[in-house]
Amino acid sequence: MGKQTRRQSRRTFLKQAAAGIAVGSFAGRLHAHQPPAFELSDEHHRAVDRRRRITVQYDAYNALGKDWDRWLKYRFAWLDAPDVQIDAIWWDVQALLKGYYPTLPNSLIDRWPDANTDIVARLVDETRKRGLEVFWSHRISEVDLNPVEADGGWTKTPHPLKQAHPDWVLKTWWPHGLWNLAVEGVRRDKVDTLRHLAETYPLDGFQLDFARHVPCLPPGHQWELRDHVTQLVRAIREMTLDVARRRGRPILLAARVPRSLQGCRVDGFDVELWARQNLIDIFTLGTRSIEVDVEGYRRITEGRHVKLQPCLDDHHAPAGYRCPPIEVLRGTFANWWQQGADSVMTFNWANADAKWCEEMGGEVAPASQLAAYREAGEPATLRGKNKTFVVERRGGYPWADGYFNRNGDSPLPKVLSGEATALSVRIADPIRAEAGKVRGAVLGVVLLGASDEDRFEVRLNGAVLAPAARDPGWKDPQIFSPNPEPDSGGSFSRYRVDPNQKLLRLEYQIDPQCCLVGKNQVEIRRIPNAAGAPSGKVDLEKLEVSVRYG
Repeated sequence: MGKQTRRQSRRTFLKQAAAGIAVGSFAGRLHAHQPPAFELSDEHHRAVDRRRRITVQYDAYNALGKDWDRWLKYRFAWLDAPDVQIDAIWWDVQALLKGYYPTLPNSLIDRWPDANTDIVARLVDETRKRGLEVFWSHRISEVDLNPVEADGGWTKTPHPLKQAHPDWVLKTWWPHGLWNLAVEGVRRDKVDTLRHLAETYPLDGFQLDFARHVPCLPPGHQWELRDHVTQLVRAIREMTLDVARRRGRPILLAARVPRSLQGCRVDGFDVELWARQNLIDIFTLGTRSIEVDVEGYRRITEGRHVKLQPCLDDHHAPAGYRCPPIEVLRGTFANWWQQGADSVMTFNWANADAKWCEEMGGEVAPASQLAAYREAGEPATLRGKNKTFVVERRGGYPWADGYFNRNGDSPLPKVLSGEATALSVRIADPIRAEAGKVRGAVLGVVLLGASDEDRFEVRLNGAVLAPAARDPGWKDPQIFSPNPEPDSGGSFSRYRVDPNQKLLRLEYQIDPQCCLVGKNQVEIRRIPNAAGAPSGKVDLEKLEVSVRYG
């Protein structure tokens, strides 16, 4: 995606966000003639209440090979590791559904020694053997990629349904268009597809992954046309309840939705109505966002049997924090638990150690991910461990036209001036109450464009912080400013240190008595020089609070 396209997408996002806010309060007016809420059984509610500490969403297509048993061992390596807190696997495997999606890469699957193997059935069976919950995560509007068997490359050929029904798609960022859920035929095809899956495999549930991809309604009219998405969700709920009655076991329904209620308005998801009508059991919140409005979703689901599950993607990762150290992962998950999450999800994380990944051709990730699988599933196992709490950065997501996954309203980077710049940083730990256990707490900022003469005043919840360190030679390969943030994803090797990069890192000592549980206000002011005014532009690129325990 070029610079011009990115600028256009940014303008579109801001216009849509403003339109979404202008509609009024999120409760809004419910459309007339809505059917009554679904009645759910006690058995269904017990299934919703299953222990679900960490849910892992796996896109299992990569690293396919010719040794089925070895591939399975690789795929389940970390799931079988001792002491992991993983209770659920939600397979993202449309590309592996043999014969049902004729335009997806089944020619690669056919190269397996046993071409008749039902890979989805095996994955579901292996998951059940381990006593783990198993869902199908369904991409609502997948992009079309076909392999060319002759050369092993990829050709971008539209889905046959898109060729047969060009009026079923939205002309948007994807060259062949995305499915338009305002079209009845599209919704009917979705329900039929998921019915086939529900009747074929012993799944515990389905996730409707709206993050892949938006828009799914005509841009600029998403909230106006939101009832079409609601009709789809209601039809899928009705179908799963029907299949569940016949098989004698509940089938749950989850939906991945934007990280905030405002984002749902922009993209056309009436999540409050979904909760009121018992259409959804679990909301997966966001994909690549550190800051997730758990509290806002809790307000609209209060009194409902609905679980909230924030998600962290490490392929399309938050800008500046791909494959972060364990301290950042702990801080992110701890913040979600403190806000009231019922479970947490990972997506696009590694499923084996580096040696396994290199051998199988999968993406290599740091060992911090396995460490997180052993700690992040419960507040108790995060307590008393070193953490870093960060403020989110904008930019770098190409696979959307709307709100979802864009992080376009994140506060950083931000230009500093002679006036105080205020930001909020969440701190999950009760640092003040446990001051005796805290070995040290530091607020760190990374600046672009600061000179040796520049000085800054930093306050935390009104208290002036004392400078502790100054590093004018700081390097961060995940900060690309002043150039635009690149598209997220791709090989981790793209993050290389630029020897000419000129960043300044400042650290300030924090008195634990200044800290609050939850939101903390940070104020940063650039102190005028001798001439009476700051000279040159200085950008705040990162802000982090690091807490170390004795």
